[in-house]
Amino acid sequence: MGVLAMAVGALLVAAVLWDIFETIVLPRRVTRRLRLTRLYYRATWAAWCSLADLIGEARAEGFLGLFGPLSLILLLLAWAVLAIFGYALLQWGLGTHLAGVPGNFGFGADLYYSGTTFFTLGLGDIAPRTASARVVSVVEAGTGFGVLALVIGYLPVLYQAFSAREQRIVLLDARAGSPPTAVELLRRYKADGDLEDVATLLETFEGWAAGLLESHSSYPMLAYFRSQHDHESWVAALAVILDTCALVMAGVDGVPVRTARWTYAMATHAAIDLSQIFAARPAQLRSDRLDHATFERVRAALEAAGVPLRMGEDAEEVLADLRAGYEPYLSALAATLRMPLPGWLPDADVLDDWQSSGWELHSALPPFALPEKLAQRA
Repeated sequence: MGVLAMAVGALLVAAVLWDIFETIVLPRRVTRRLRLTRLYYRATWAAWCSLADLIGEARAEGFLGLFGPLSLILLLLAWAVLAIFGYALLQWGLGTHLAGVPGNFGFGADLYYSGTTFFTLGLGDIAPRTASARVVSVVEAGTGFGVLALVIGYLPVLYQAFSAREQRIVLLDARAGSPPTAVELLRRYKADGDLEDVATLLETFEGWAAGLLESHSSYPMLAYFRSQHDHESWVAALAVILDTCALVMAGVDGVPVRTARWTYAMATHAAIDLSQIFAARPAQLRSDRLDHATFERVRAALEAAGVPLRMGEDAEEVLADLRAGYEPYLSALAATLRMPLPGWLPDADVLDDWQSSGWELHSALPPFALPEKLAQRA
């Protein structure tokens, strides 16, 4: 039994340390399916979503927003508990060579000593008596100190990546509405006279999509961190940028098609790879985000805004082909992460997030309002 306990303890410690290395230190995607962190997030996210369904739709979004930070703390705690248990098995397998252990205390003494050693408490009430027990103690103390150092450096990196992601998402609020839509984005840019700045926006979000792919592949738990506002999410932002690229490639004058193609390729790459990381298998869409009736409304809205689709009757078919390259993956991510995709058309009479306030005092005319309204104010 002692040999078996030592073998199990060594395997458990090795598994925990390797999982910590892959999660914190290794700066690339891990494709192996069987991982402690992957199993942990699948189990806890499923349970958390079930609880969110029980508390009601009104408070579900706020409850889901707690999962990302809380799951990270619990993951660190789970690593520590498993490592402590593994080292306790090693000490027990060696024969519990500890001085100061009360009689008949059993495995509990090894577990207690392992916990105080891992967290480097140094209480001194229990001490190793043999050379082998001392070696295990020194290794465990070093492991605990190393894990603590990694965690101290790990959390700032995560929150810096989260902040960089959210800064770009917030930009869409005034530019594309809340929730953002591709049609509203083009309409607001056209309201200022031309669409030249759309190319700059797409270039900005090409870099954002590349950063999203890199950071969320290296640190997948970032995907569970939700945006500040209920109308915003990184999945929705990715969808709006891809929708905008698809419209430009379907024939919107004033925006270089080359820029749209590059951004489309980068953003689609992010959608496909991230859906694979979360095992969000693309499937046939249950509802068409852009059926024929909606497409006609999109065309009419763009024409009313002075942004007609020059491809005419072929535009709908071109859009369908482009959407097939990214919508199944985004829909799978949206279903997995509980982050709904936006529509193509803006909701009527919905204020942007920057216009809304808990004090209900904001009534300023939006800067992208119709020119005649601005003239009246002047």
